[in-house]
Amino acid sequence: MAAPRSRALWGCCDRGWSQVMRGCRLPGLRSSWPGSPLGARLLSQEKRATETHFGFETVSEEEKGGKVYQVFESVAKKYDVMNDMMSLGIHRVWKDLLLWRMRPFPGTQLLDVAGGTGDIAFRFLNYVQAQQKGKQKRQLRAQQNLSWEEIAQKYQNEEDSMGGSHVMICDINKEMLKIGRQKAYAQGYRAGLAWVLGDAEELPFDDDKFDVYTIAFGIRNVTHIDRALQEAHRVLKPGGRFLCLEFSQVNNPLVSRLYDLYSFQVIPVLGEVIAGDWKSYQYLVESIRQFPSQEEFKEMIEDAGFQKVTYESLTSGIVAIHSGFKL
Repeated sequence: MAAPRSRALWGCCDRGWSQVMRGCRLPGLRSSWPGSPLGARLLSQEKRATETHFGFETVSEEEKGGKVYQVFESVAKKYDVMNDMMSLGIHRVWKDLLLWRMRPFPGTQLLDVAGGTGDIAFRFLNYVQAQQKGKQKRQLRAQQNLSWEEIAQKYQNEEDSMGGSHVMICDINKEMLKIGRQKAYAQGYRAGLAWVLGDAEELPFDDDKFDVYTIAFGIRNVTHIDRALQEAHRVLKPGGRFLCLEFSQVNNPLVSRLYDLYSFQVIPVLGEVIAGDWKSYQYLVESIRQFPSQEEFKEMIEDAGFQKVTYESLTSGIVAIHSGFKL
């Protein structure tokens, strides 16, 4: 590693090292040692580069990951209830629209990132199962000579009901995954899904593995959004699709004022009353305001290598669905 070697050089050369360096300046290169004005500026810029936002608070990049983890660990048990309360149930419609825009087909391999509680995954399974059942019915009508046992076997085979489709749910938070697994068991989801603990910035999957990548209300909590987008591009197959459902910038001034009032005056109170957690929901509200606008995020998706990037604003821009393809 470079650091041990540097220490060795300093140890061997001692005071002579600084004398050598003063006598060995390259033409056109200004000194950038910490004692010089340029060096001080560079160190200051480096320090700022390692800072990011946690809501409206400025924190180090290392600190943000832990803080976000604590937020979702805290809200996991009341996550679904609070989503219904905060959005008056509209989040269900937004997530349905995401699936309708996806239009998955039997055999689709989906990666749902930050999807711990399973909302997108369960909708995906319902959708492909309905598609596959319709296909099976059409095939059975065309095969009148099948026995009763053969027909029953086709309907009872869970893997057949998925048509080879599969969803991988990846989340960095163990508590969110735990809640998701409990919901899957309670609602009878057995086939076609798997749960993986993983970081959106460093996904534990091979290149070119998935047909579709989704992330719903999760990417704004990532420390390095650009890295998460690059990882999404990496794990998608050529021709694969990126879909992101996220809070965005309201485009109606009147709605914007009402939305701000509701967000800052009502949502933290709901968090305290229902989940016993004011701070986490204050952060969630603030994090929405820090997220890039629709156009800015579109450019970030394009910078990650995606093509045919579009977005669709929903509910006056409170949320938006972003889409891009790996071509």
